[in-house]
Amino acid sequence: MFLSKKMYFGVVLVAGLLLAACAGAPVGPSGGLNVVATTGIVADVVAQVGGEHIHVTVLIPAGADPHAFEPAPQDAAALAGADLVFANGFGLEETLQALLDAQGNKVVYVSDGVEPLAADDHHHHGEEHHDDHDHEGEDHHDDHEHEGEDHHDDHEHEGGEDHHDDHDGPDPHAWMNPQNVKVWVANITAALSAADPANAADYQANAAAYEAELDALDHWAAEELGPIPADQRILVSDHGTLAYFAQRYGFEVVGALVPGVSTLSEPSAGELAALESLIREHGLRAIFVGETANPALAQRVAADTGIELVLLYTEALSEPGGPAANYLEMMRYNVNAIVEALQ
Repeated sequence: MFLSKKMYFGVVLVAGLLLAACAGAPVGPSGGLNVVATTGIVADVVAQVGGEHIHVTVLIPAGADPHAFEPAPQDAAALAGADLVFANGFGLEETLQALLDAQGNKVVYVSDGVEPLAADDHHHHGEEHHDDHDHEGEDHHDDHEHEGEDHHDDHEHEGGEDHHDDHDGPDPHAWMNPQNVKVWVANITAALSAADPANAADYQANAAAYEAELDALDHWAAEELGPIPADQRILVSDHGTLAYFAQRYGFEVVGALVPGVSTLSEPSAGELAALESLIREHGLRAIFVGETANPALAQRVAADTGIELVLLYTEALSEPGGPAANYLEMMRYNVNAIVEALQ
């Protein structure tokens, strides 16, 4: 017997709710908030704000592709038992969307308020380079509340059977610009403070300290990337993960191995041939491939064109103790890898 995707999600949801009813809601430390985050990157930022007052469970494990993750009944149970659920939004959690929709208003989409890039826009020339750092962060931060309502209205339409074939929505990889993560911090702080007002002052203090770290990261990244010559500031990735990074730091994304911002697509032979021609035309030095991607396609193109294959952490953190165990380390690792490949 074969189940359609909608039937499958229905079975997962019902099974998960039954598990939650039998097991009871998980309990956070010292009675603190029990929080679920969809990805490790989201969970890390939530933990920076929540500190000792929350217990965070991550649904999508380290090293897993968030576009292709298939939820299990225990994932539905974790969502049902959570006080708050934090998700990236912008269609990233496409295989989880039915479960997220079932949680109602306890779901917080941390990217609400980020100015989205279009999923089909692969060419970014860094119009918001680091010189705009100070006021850019303030503009995002000030606008996140009213902009978030408009983005949130779209989440119900992001799920569904055909979502992964639709590349007209927003690019979900907003965290590749640290200033966008400051918008996340504002959304997370507001949600935790509303759910646990007794500890609101701690959440706000944690948020301010982490925002300062994000600003320091942003400044460091711009300085490290600055010496790369203009004619080398060209990126090709495994799929559309680097547009926000390119916009922030003055790069151009000229193509990707897999069309669009999801890994659930496949390039045609003609698209691959065109990409290889583009690589030769620009004299590119590297293809940047995320750790969660299948490297076979990139290895083929690298072999055909004679350029280097460089691994980045773009959609998932490393295991604890690895080179990208938290968001700040992930971005530093990526910047260092890009500098080494292109400078």
